[in-house]
Amino acid sequence: MYDYIREEVADRLADRLNDISRKFDVALDIGCGRGHLSQFVTSDNIGVLYQLDSSSEVLKQIKPSAEVCTYNINCHEYCLPFRPNTLDLVLSSMSLHWINDLPGLLKQILTCLRNDGCLLGVMPAMDTLYELRVSLQLAELERLGGISSHISPFVDSVDMANLLQCAGFNLITLDVDEIVIHYPDIFALMNDLRFMGESNATVHRPLRLNRDVLFAASAIYNEKFSVPREDEENERCIPATYRLLYFIGWKPDPSQVSDHCSLCVD
Repeated sequence: MYDYIREEVADRLADRLNDISRKFDVALDIGCGRGHLSQFVTSDNIGVLYQLDSSSEVLKQIKPSAEVCTYNINCHEYCLPFRPNTLDLVLSSMSLHWINDLPGLLKQILTCLRNDGCLLGVMPAMDTLYELRVSLQLAELERLGGISSHISPFVDSVDMANLLQCAGFNLITLDVDEIVIHYPDIFALMNDLRFMGESNATVHRPLRLNRDVLFAASAIYNEKFSVPREDEENERCIPATYRLLYFIGWKPDPSQVSDHCSLCVD
């Protein structure tokens, strides 16, 4: 019920995979969750897909793919159980923002990939949920005289490009897209985020949100960002913007023509 964002993003990532005119014999989905990507990839793209996640309970909820042979692996993303030069493709959809040592993981991925192997992924970009962030900050300034971190930090395209280059990837391309979802109010939005497992996970975050601050944030959100509902002229709703950073990088190989990095913002 609460996987609508991940399903939409996985579909869009699979579209980008379709743009690559190559079949990858052995692929890995890091942080696969409930296997959203496996529902959209095809046998034209992938031979075998390994689905890796640290939660055994989540892995049990994966539906078999109708197109691709899949194997589930229950282990932590920090230690990939693959020998060097054994993977042709590594995918990641909406999971790398939870990795504390992202530079270390990118280096592991590069090691596991064969020459001219591909890393293709997507993660929340900077300014994701900016409406919620602004509303909470203004409410805390008004009620408490200061601000706290209530939304986990997200990477920007320049930082991600640098991380991929430092890890050793070649032919890097990044682009930013967005999805806007409308909710009845701030309470519905925060409830969905909680059940998606996308609540704030920073170490020094407040353990709970002050009730007065939350109601003030709701009023600010409505005042600054609310829009009319399409189906009800007299009703209003609030938009929540999910900015998505798509990235692709290749393990260096003599067959590659040139080394470049390109950024594109839609």
